[in-house]
Amino acid sequence: MNLGAITLGHYLSLGGILFAISVVGIFLNRRNLIVLLMAIELMLLAVNLNFVAFSHYLPAEADRMAGQVFVFFILTVAAAESAIGLAILVVLFRNRSSINVEELDELQG
Repeated sequence: MNLGAITLGHYLSLGGILFAISVVGIFLNRRNLIVLLMAIELMLLAVNLNFVAFSHYLPAEADRMAGQVFVFFILTVAAAESAIGLAILVVLFRNRSSINVEELDELQG
């Protein structure tokens, strides 16, 4: 059974599905901070998949490394966001004994 070649549309569909799952995860779960961070990471990975797919399917005379350079910078930002987010999470859990986002209303300015 031959299923055919994988095209750019397949990659974009998968990236769109991952992005939609992360948006649903953000809107449905407004309580747990860890799940919110994971949904943001999934959103960034969906964007990275699209950048790599576009850079792979560009014509030979185009700059094919541009998409992969964007992915490198996005992964750097995602790693920094995860480290800072988890550090804030640990501090909040030590002070409040909870990571419920709705209980963190005292952080408002």
